[in-house]
Amino acid sequence: MLILGIDPGLATTGYGVIKKKGNSFKVIDYDIITTSPKNNDVERLSELYNDLLLLIDKYQPGQIAVEELFFNKNVKTAIRVGQARGVILLAGAQQGINVAEYTPLQVKQAVVGYGRASKKQVQQMVKTLLNLSEVPKPDDAADALAISICHGHSYSNKNKWGDFL
Repeated sequence: MLILGIDPGLATTGYGVIKKKGNSFKVIDYDIITTSPKNNDVERLSELYNDLLLLIDKYQPGQIAVEELFFNKNVKTAIRVGQARGVILLAGAQQGINVAEYTPLQVKQAVVGYGRASKKQVQQMVKTLLNLSEVPKPDDAADALAISICHGHSYSNKNKWGDFL
């Protein structure tokens, strides 16, 4: 199963594509999508949407996993991240791909085993679980890979246990 994990943002959106086979994961690709701060929000959202469609077309993921909005003190940032999430959800839905959403707590729990893990702990576990020589950079891409791993674990458990979870 190919999973596209996405860490949403208007300026920077991290993505990570992994292949899950059995209980193992293999990295296919990871990076960030950036939008130009010179453009207005509508143009940036359009740019993000088009880049996502290119990724979906290139990798043909069977699943997409997106981090849910973590509300911070900056309302303007939260709104922009929410708008980016909407574009991401729309892109997946329009391509007929199952889109799952996970909170930061769920991602940390799935990757590290502890919901209050630090960012550094999550990054180290991503490196270990994906058998990488170093922690993935930039941070947004590492977060997207963690989201992919979270979905790989959650999807497997859901299929194994069905409605019992």
